[in-house]
Amino acid sequence: MAKLTVRDLEVSGKRVFMRVDYNVPMEEKDGRMVINDSTRIKETLPTLKFLTDQGARLILAAHLGRPDGKCEPSLSLRPVAEKLGELFGKSVKFVDECVGEKAEAAANGLKDGEILLLENVRFHAEEEENEAVFAAKLARLADLYVNDAFGAAHRAHASTCGVARIISAWGGRCAAGLLMERELKFLGDELDNPARPFAVILGGAKVSDKIKVIDRLLEKADVVLIGGAMAYTFKLAHGHKTGKSLVEPEHLQTALDAEVKAKARGVKFLLPSDNIIAELQDTGKLNKKGKPVWAPINPRVNTAADIPADCEGFDIGPATAATYALVLANSKTILWNGPMGMFEDPRFAEGTVAVAKAVAEATAQGAKSIIGGGDSVKAINKANLGNQVTFMSTGGGASLEFLEGTPLPGVTCLDEK
Repeated sequence: MAKLTVRDLEVSGKRVFMRVDYNVPMEEKDGRMVINDSTRIKETLPTLKFLTDQGARLILAAHLGRPDGKCEPSLSLRPVAEKLGELFGKSVKFVDECVGEKAEAAANGLKDGEILLLENVRFHAEEEENEAVFAAKLARLADLYVNDAFGAAHRAHASTCGVARIISAWGGRCAAGLLMERELKFLGDELDNPARPFAVILGGAKVSDKIKVIDRLLEKADVVLIGGAMAYTFKLAHGHKTGKSLVEPEHLQTALDAEVKAKARGVKFLLPSDNIIAELQDTGKLNKKGKPVWAPINPRVNTAADIPADCEGFDIGPATAATYALVLANSKTILWNGPMGMFEDPRFAEGTVAVAKAVAEATAQGAKSIIGGGDSVKAINKANLGNQVTFMSTGGGASLEFLEGTPLPGVTCLDEK
């Protein structure tokens, strides 16, 4: 069922509690916290403009970092309020609490079209516990509820779930923001009935992290392209040597079962035919866990079935990248979740960049391309191709769980149309 959206609400003169995802990267400069990347703030601007143009009195709630239920000045949302005002071109009020008399006074003092940002909801342990009394205090600030924080929708917290339940019980409406609406459209509706051929690109570190997604998408896909470190678990499952590559020996049967299921459904399941490997050199340093830090050296293409004992696989090879690009060129719908290798290091980024270019080129030829959040979005932005795909999800864990078919608490609590 389709969810109610902000387009369905009568908001003029109403206090609207809107959950946003302003968990932005920050660093300290000259004694103050500065935002490094304001993408998540920019993504909410269409919803903010729509609601304020309609005369809503907006109360924004968000979290920042992991303060573990304590007031942590470095994780205050005050700098976010300043940046939001700058980007929106309109003054944004800020209150250094999210519940209590001060917050209620600030919310009740809003005029039509004004915006108030509450302090970090995670300064209260009750937020992540979805504690009922805390949720009720938040709910007292508003008449209506809007969730535009897809990236936090997989958490059953007070501001993502509890508040909505209470406002709904009081007779208020609970709706999706414009960003949330787009997420549900592209990760849900568009993939339920995809234009074919439908290609799924899956990367990342572990088969265990993606097996539910693989199982779910094998019911819809025409072809699945595997990359990232998870490919080495498949290689090991086929009896090949993987050297020092990251593998999950306990999931070898899981990998084989996925291939069997793909074959039974007539889905092409492609694994890398070559890879970029490197030897490991001890740096003499220790990580935070006290373990030795190893650095890759002498990177090279490996076309053999086995990886040498002293080497680790870090990326798909050029032959694999070319094969995958050809598949994508003939696809009408593309879903990409997970990079092809350790793209943060330029020596091991070529496979991911090649796939990103192939996705962008297919999009230019009319394919619908959906980037499933997290590292995939970072990778395609790093390749400067983010504006050449159809949709990039703002959710990391939320995107993954949604693709798995797991109900998201922050979505299920919203009203149906």
